[in-house]
Amino acid sequence: MKLQLWRNATLLLNIDGISILVDPMLGEKGSMGKMPMTESELLNPLTDLPFNKEELSNRLKEIDAVAVTHLHPDHWDSEAVRLLGKNIPIICPDVISDHIAAQGFTNIMTVKDQLQWKNITISTTKGQHGTGEIGEKMGIVNGFVFKKENQSVYIAGDTIWYDDIAEEIDRHQPQNIIVAGGAATFSVGDPIIMTSEDIVKVCEYAPESTVWVTHLEAVSHCREDIKFIQGKITENGLSERCFVLDDGEEVELPF
Repeated sequence: MKLQLWRNATLLLNIDGISILVDPMLGEKGSMGKMPMTESELLNPLTDLPFNKEELSNRLKEIDAVAVTHLHPDHWDSEAVRLLGKNIPIICPDVISDHIAAQGFTNIMTVKDQLQWKNITISTTKGQHGTGEIGEKMGIVNGFVFKKENQSVYIAGDTIWYDDIAEEIDRHQPQNIIVAGGAATFSVGDPIIMTSEDIVKVCEYAPESTVWVTHLEAVSHCREDIKFIQGKITENGLSERCFVLDDGEEVELPF
């Protein structure tokens, strides 16, 4: 399996030649506008994709399916809806399938728990997008586990560390875990995605897994940047199995 970070949570996962685009945010820098419930005047996303419009168009032609964890605009934006072919397979939890269908997509593969597609086992996982009132407002979020034969990758999605993440790791035993870092926080409430402390907890709970950190420096409510998180990884002696991905970076997942 190969993994490429495009930007934020947008990933290209290649499983034996099958390309799955995860959580596409395809708009230009600034196209989303200001982040609500923050004091920031910055326009999101804060960065462009690591390739131009022509390259993006060519890359989208090679996509075999799209996987969407939830509908927040930094994971499924209006430009993704516009650019993606309406017959492309969309893999998504059942809770958002009707919304995606209403946007004109006709080939939706709903995952209630698990499905088989092209010899790939795809499972949904639980997530908690914050705590208290903020967590409730953020709504239901999910992650995915993609498994083929004895190889598996767990995309945790927008979630903090909590007991159910440990249960998902126990259930699926993934060799690779992809987490959303950055400690995104609104003007009130606690972080809604993983802090560096949460990332360390993932590593400690899954000592045999390689952990990959995404969702950094692309949206304005993130409080921890790449340098800070990399420092925490080094400080905790995790540099050999916890990695921060740069936009555009492609890696071969270890198994």
